[in-house]
Amino acid sequence: MSQTPTEVPDLSQLLPKRALLCAVHLPDDDELGFRESLGELTRLAATLGMRVEGEVTQKRSSFESSAYLGPGKLEELAELTKQSEEPTAILIDHEVSPSQARNVQKATGADLVLDRTAVILEIFHRHAKSRQARAQVEMVRLEYMAPRLRETQGMSDRVRGGIGGKGAGESQLELDRRKLRDRIAELRDELVAMEREHKTRSARRQGLRRVALCGYTNAGKSTLFRSLTGADVYVADKLFATLDTTVRQLHPEPRRTILCSDTVGFIRNLPTKLVASFKTTLDEALEAGLILHVVDASDPAALRHIDTTCGVLAEIGAAEVPQLIVFNKTDKLPGGQVPDEWTQKFARQVSISAKNPEDVARVRQLIIDFFDEGLIETELEVRYDQSQLRAQIFESAEVLHEE
Repeated sequence: MSQTPTEVPDLSQLLPKRALLCAVHLPDDDELGFRESLGELTRLAATLGMRVEGEVTQKRSSFESSAYLGPGKLEELAELTKQSEEPTAILIDHEVSPSQARNVQKATGADLVLDRTAVILEIFHRHAKSRQARAQVEMVRLEYMAPRLRETQGMSDRVRGGIGGKGAGESQLELDRRKLRDRIAELRDELVAMEREHKTRSARRQGLRRVALCGYTNAGKSTLFRSLTGADVYVADKLFATLDTTVRQLHPEPRRTILCSDTVGFIRNLPTKLVASFKTTLDEALEAGLILHVVDASDPAALRHIDTTCGVLAEIGAAEVPQLIVFNKTDKLPGGQVPDEWTQKFARQVSISAKNPEDVARVRQLIIDFFDEGLIETELEVRYDQSQLRAQIFESAEVLHEE
């Protein structure tokens, strides 16, 4: 399929419905974390409409330099591929080089080989809605594809002549890479301009009480956000359903406004460039006075998810922002209770179901109580010749009574 150099191939029409997983179990990987990562890749595949029908894993000290897996495991993967005449994709649970992906495809006869990064990027591409999110995703996808141009386009080293056809000119590959670099630079300039707009909007919100909802992907952040604010945001049982930050007022509105922000979810091994590109989105957490750290309490790996989220928050400089751990989806737990050791481990936490109005009301009150903790009740006397101070007082304090 021909593709212009500044476009990443649209996989939506190319992805096979059948998928096989493969992964190398490295010495540093504990068994539980390894199985969890494979489970996440299965859910990522399902988000793209693929069904996983088998997997091949191998314990090695390092990846096989030429084809990721050893020869024996590649044969095993080829046999699984041939068991169906249906088109098959192979999903690799690590980021691999273009040559490794190409060699896996040749050895197995698969129709498509995608590494973990490519799968996540495709999901981000499909779910990005705002102009900023689309630009961020496009830039990272282009940066990911830059070293893969030769393999993905199957180009020979054709040469275009210079002016009038004289001289060696640029090879087709060099020309495409230059165009791609130009497009990345263009997107980077657009994002810088958008970031300035974001900072302007944030400056207008300075002094307001702000809370950001963060957490692992599919933890129920958007459901809780909708319940707290009444906002009509997209909610789905999919990974990375939310990529765009939405800011709304807490509802019903308290005496002093509190703004809530819904942010992008996190996942194990989220590509570093994606974290960097969504820095503006994640800045909502950095600028918040309180982070609602939403956790899917029904997930066996809930504590690992907390560690992953805290790691990303530390990476963007938000580790010192106070957190309220919200153990969500308790309706899926036996007896509706989270383990005692979880509640004892975190000083500020609450267990809820975002679908229960009473639980949501409790979270709302905890948010208000947090921001009211530092308030001091006092009387202010304003002279008649200083009446201009009245508006400032109403903006910066909760006025209980005026006479």
